[in-house]
Amino acid sequence: MPYLTVPKESPVTEMTPIQLYVEDSGGRGRPVVLIHGWPLSAEAWSAQTDALVAAGHRVIAYDRRGFGRSDKAPNGYDYDTFARDLDEIITQLDLDGAVLVGFSMGGGEVARYLGTYGQRRVAGAVLAASVTPALCITGDNPDGGMPFEGFAELRNQCRGDRQGFLAQFMTNFFSNPDALAVSQSQLDEALRIAGQGSDQALQDSIIAWATDFRADLAKLTVPTLVIHGDSDNNVPFEASGQRAHALIQGSRLHVVAGGPHGINVSHADEFNRVLLDFIASL
Repeated sequence: MPYLTVPKESPVTEMTPIQLYVEDSGGRGRPVVLIHGWPLSAEAWSAQTDALVAAGHRVIAYDRRGFGRSDKAPNGYDYDTFARDLDEIITQLDLDGAVLVGFSMGGGEVARYLGTYGQRRVAGAVLAASVTPALCITGDNPDGGMPFEGFAELRNQCRGDRQGFLAQFMTNFFSNPDALAVSQSQLDEALRIAGQGSDQALQDSIIAWATDFRADLAKLTVPTLVIHGDSDNNVPFEASGQRAHALIQGSRLHVVAGGPHGINVSHADEFNRVLLDFIASL
């Protein structure tokens, strides 16, 4: 199985070397890096991987630390570390002219990576149903989605009843707003993937959703696509995609009518068409 090792950061940190599961497939076309949402893995991108490979692109999809088939690291469930993991993948695979596609919490990796490591290796960015720019309501961010106490309560619910929380979360994930927008088998598959995440990763990542990415987005100059469903239960469009589009100068916005949070599954054909058109324009 394809694994990539993220080395220990320094002798004085608590971070230990971990292995990330990375799938590298397709042709010699433009590299596209797919970064999944919570609580899933690279498997959640299957419809996009097939379409991108068919179009001749090189597709890199990986499991975030603690999720899927990657190591269940004891720590590092914050966006600085997630961005460092992404940088290791881009550097070790020597990617150039890449398109970074971040779904939901994966959009945070895209923003923090570009804000921290720059855009030298990147040709474009996609924020899909993303947690950007800043979901946590604060004094200087009144238009976020919820106060920090809300994120803490979600973590507590996940801690107290992992299975029940995941079942309800994923039902909301694919509903718009009350009716399920995918088949039962697709929901069951998502729950199977979610079951691979460690307790630590699931719980700590919920707190990471409260990260403020506005300073990162302010540094973006590469072409950026924002794609979001207008019926997203988990990350409401008004608090996220709409604001991100307004903050990123020159960004493109595509709103999926009736789209729930999991638009890459529920509206896969539309999602793939918009994604491929964006990549072709770069």
